[in-house]
Amino acid sequence: MLVCAAALCIVFSAHAGLVETVPQVRASVVAIGTYQRTRSPAFQFSGTGFVVGSGFLIATNAHVIPDAVSEERLEYLAVVMPGDDGERTVRPVKLVAKDRDHDLAVLRFEGGAPLPSLTLGDTTKASEGQNVAFMGFPIGGVLGMTPVTHTGIISAITPIGIPQGNSRDLNPALVRRLASDAFHVYQLDATAYPGNSGSPLFDPDSGAVLGVLNMVFVKSTKESVLSNPSGISYAIPVRYLRKLIEHLD
Repeated sequence: MLVCAAALCIVFSAHAGLVETVPQVRASVVAIGTYQRTRSPAFQFSGTGFVVGSGFLIATNAHVIPDAVSEERLEYLAVVMPGDDGERTVRPVKLVAKDRDHDLAVLRFEGGAPLPSLTLGDTTKASEGQNVAFMGFPIGGVLGMTPVTHTGIISAITPIGIPQGNSRDLNPALVRRLASDAFHVYQLDATAYPGNSGSPLFDPDSGAVLGVLNMVFVKSTKESVLSNPSGISYAIPVRYLRKLIEHLD
């Protein structure tokens, strides 16, 4: 009985930590896409981002950023910030940094007030089996602009590209990864969805960001031999984001 009671206390304590952390993280999570007033819908969603640094910077995946916008049609890159009352605030942003090798990008708000920023954690202390959470907009264009939280663990810290035993299993993305400076990513025992790209992976108790969810870049090299997508998710360690933003504030 005492063991069960202690276990229940531990579960309750961890749950309470996440309950307190979620509202803090939600204030810094935004939807990324393009905005054009004359089309329907005016905002076209492409992925998730989160506020870092001075409160004017947004971190996300590089592949979330559209290759081009139609300025002649008054289209621009924008973020949507969901409010507690259901209202949405649209703010224009500019791309200020991109790291294609690690699929990271940083946007900057154009004017306005800063938003609460998330703390970047120490990923040297991240370990397999560690509890994690992430927040974003899974299938955002369908399910709506409501930030959703998922939980899981870091199931492995693994190379981004695995050499294949058969040339038929190679694709251009995997070849590039194996030929360049390979790095390790977090493999998660947690299910993410299209739209979660760019979501912050964070410590459930402190809210410190450990990584950036990735739904395309990693899967093209880790799961190239699978005919159907798996329930495994991945994240880019936050140390690469730290390097990208260190001269931007």
